[in-house]
Amino acid sequence: MKLEDIKCIGILGAGVMGGGIAQSAILAGYKVMVRDLKDEICEKARDTIVNGRFGIKGAVDRGKTTPEEMDRALSLLNFTTKLEDLKDCDLVIEAIGGGPDGAIENKDMKLQVFKELDAILKKGAVIASNTSRYTIADLAAVTSRKDRFVGMHLFSPANIMKLVEVIYTREVTEDLIVLIEELSKSWGKTPVRVKDVPGDTGFIGNRVMGAARKEAMKIVEEGIATAEDVNTAMELGFRWPAGPLPAKRPGARSGWQ
Repeated sequence: MKLEDIKCIGILGAGVMGGGIAQSAILAGYKVMVRDLKDEICEKARDTIVNGRFGIKGAVDRGKTTPEEMDRALSLLNFTTKLEDLKDCDLVIEAIGGGPDGAIENKDMKLQVFKELDAILKKGAVIASNTSRYTIADLAAVTSRKDRFVGMHLFSPANIMKLVEVIYTREVTEDLIVLIEELSKSWGKTPVRVKDVPGDTGFIGNRVMGAARKEAMKIVEEGIATAEDVNTAMELGFRWPAGPLPAKRPGARSGWQ
């Protein structure tokens, strides 16, 4: 499959991530079909894409997007509650949130949906998971398309953040990796390649930031410095846009809130 062969992109999940991914895709000219379980979830996602803090209407008001570009993008946006409506998609990106236990992601739920999705998708379609931590080979194992199953991890808000981690397994070909890289670039993103490894350890960004946060917490626990001063040190000393620890002082920033 080549980039020009992607005519329709399916998105599983109309939450914060799914909506942001959909917004990126439609602004780049791709037809999108977003699926979630309830109509009200889909309606909320549509409203956020149009009127939210990072919505398209705000971009028009700021002169970043024209009204014509907004109308064109929104004409490409579709929602459904039926999984079978994704059957003709060339690429489906999974962005399913967590379960009732409050976890950010639910692996069992993802595996069940991938089984169902694999059964209805056309033979050549590609599945990409937006998971931030789960081993891609484990997710692909429940499908018949291990060679067409990749990780495509965007960061939130997905329509603003520029990084895409492209995670590949040993079954995935170079052509498919390049396809996802080119798709990411067509959205104005910068892709980086990540080799899939077992253990649900996450990828580049979360692993590095997790290690940084762990060390920062040790500094605070040992009484060496306050959380506020650790954040300030990293923001000013290393030009981080936000500190590694939850901020407590008024107006403070943190990438971990």
